[in-house]
Amino acid sequence: MKRPIALSVVGYGLVGRRHAAAIGQVRGVELASVVDPDPAARALAEADGHASLASLEACLESGQLDGVILATPNALHVEQALVCVEAGCPVLIEKPIATRASEAEGLVALADARGVPILVGHHRRHNPLIHRAREIIESGEIGEIRAVQATCWFYKPDAYFDEAPWRRQVGAGPVSVNLVHDVDLLRYLCGDVATVRAVARPAARGGQNEDVASALLEFASGAIGTVTVSDSIVAPWSWEMTAGEYPIYPRTSQSCYLIGGSAGSLSLPDLRVWSHAKGGRDWWTPISARSEIRDATDPLVNQIVHFADVIRGDARPLVSGEEGVRTLRVIEAIQQAAATGACVKL
Repeated sequence: MKRPIALSVVGYGLVGRRHAAAIGQVRGVELASVVDPDPAARALAEADGHASLASLEACLESGQLDGVILATPNALHVEQALVCVEAGCPVLIEKPIATRASEAEGLVALADARGVPILVGHHRRHNPLIHRAREIIESGEIGEIRAVQATCWFYKPDAYFDEAPWRRQVGAGPVSVNLVHDVDLLRYLCGDVATVRAVARPAARGGQNEDVASALLEFASGAIGTVTVSDSIVAPWSWEMTAGEYPIYPRTSQSCYLIGGSAGSLSLPDLRVWSHAKGGRDWWTPISARSEIRDATDPLVNQIVHFADVIRGDARPLVSGEEGVRTLRVIEAIQQAAATGACVKL
């Protein structure tokens, strides 16, 4: 019998605890340790039944370890991932891969040279409904994609910022922390982005980031996309509140993505395909929708399964370091366009 894949989670905050829980649901994978410099976080990890360590270096030196998950503040991702790569240890980096794409490029180049896998935690790509959506699009059923709309609106409580002050610092606003997920999915479903225009407004509750932004994306295919994000709007239209991925968010029956094609349209995450009656394709012909069936597995658990497969050499990263960099470049283009008012070409 093969020994379990041993993983360590670095950072035992909100996301780190979710990774630890996901590991516990995967057969053939075990949580070897939790790493966090905060004594309170280590005490919480130990109370949850996990071994804890104070530093990443101690973790890598502690014995047989197959992979590391970095669930730490964005500004630490590259520094810590470099330590893992130097040690020859595969690493899954929470999104975004870095605060700046230029920093991540050196990391990805080194990992490629050393043959060390890097995965980026855009876990929504591991959702079965996204797999089905991509199949529908690639089948040509909705025709050529002409436009896409994505909405990412929600209201984060004040305590979210108070308990982790780094969330008020540059690089931790909703464009970097939240919209990066949506941009990654749009890239995955609609292809690479060619140009970006954007506007943003400073956070009304203070801090160094925006709390509302909107972008106009032109895809390499010629399709046009509009995306908006805010962590200070009370609304039901966000992936968190529509997809049902994480039960702490109250689920609504709304959609947050609309993908329009020349032969039909697709809404997500309800996975409804809209088209006119057979033989017609005009606004006078009746239009109706059907709901597609897909599996309902947890994408975070699926991501752990995939990470283990990559470590064993049975799969290539679905979201590689390079993919993480490409998505981050779009986020940077949105931030640059919002700051300058210029059209940014990628």
